[in-house]
Amino acid sequence: ILGMFSELRFPVPWGHVAAKAWGPSDGHPVLCLHGWLDNANTFDKLIPLLPRSCYYVAMDFSGHGLSSHRPAGSPYHFLDFVTDVRRVIAALQWKRFTLMGHSMGGAVAGMFCFLYPEMVDKLILLESVGFLLAPEDTEAWLKSKRRVIDRLLSLEAKQQTPKARSPEAALQRLLEANEHLTAEGGAILLQRGATETPAGLVYNRDMRARTQSREFLTVEQCVKLLQKIQDHVLIIISQDGLLVPHKIPRRNHFVRALQEALESTLKEHIQLVEVPGSHFVHLNEPEVVSGIISNFLTAHNTRARL
Repeated sequence: ILGMFSELRFPVPWGHVAAKAWGPSDGHPVLCLHGWLDNANTFDKLIPLLPRSCYYVAMDFSGHGLSSHRPAGSPYHFLDFVTDVRRVIAALQWKRFTLMGHSMGGAVAGMFCFLYPEMVDKLILLESVGFLLAPEDTEAWLKSKRRVIDRLLSLEAKQQTPKARSPEAALQRLLEANEHLTAEGGAILLQRGATETPAGLVYNRDMRARTQSREFLTVEQCVKLLQKIQDHVLIIISQDGLLVPHKIPRRNHFVRALQEALESTLKEHIQLVEVPGSHFVHLNEPEVVSGIISNFLTAHNTRARL
């Protein structure tokens, strides 16, 4: 039964990467990647609705969910999350698999595909186009890099202990920080995202993860990467999500160039679907996307398996 899952732990030099798995271990492998500051529970409502012939592993990135925090003094670089994926794949001994990522997890999945194209047969992006676009303005780019360093040093100087909250207050805080989450969805994330202590619930996530150093790409780089895509890609965009294609200002040549590059590869390799819902549609209303994803997973991939 796909509603049942098992907990997994993969040793890493600083501790472990945690994950949860559904389905038969000899089924077609699907690795699921959560969004920024979320955890593997983001897929709890979706995976039971997907094909039972697949083996789904949803991992917690380092510093998220039940995974170990990175060592003292270490910042969180975007490529570190890509490396987390590579470590988990090595531990699972998967040679070729499907990747599914939500939001930041989609950007991690996209980067992994470009670095290890021989390992991925299909890519599913939920509220993500597989990239993090660089700011057009050089000064804005510099400020973003400086902010990462300054925030890290500031957190280290404060040496704050995580704040304990009542279950109600912890959920309220989560919902205030993300208007796209429903109370039910927030509670599901909180089950894996917080630990009960005598003083109350404490968030598991590493405070340093908020200062993540992102791997930005220029639109020219994105276009070249899109042109390299050989395997099939499914992109699901929510009408009231964070990407909303029809609300993107057309005067922005930066975004328009990326859109044109996407559209030019759509017919061959990329399927772009817009659905009703918010940024967390896969968690809030999984039935809206489960059929689309199921069809994509079971469709015959014309490229021969390596």
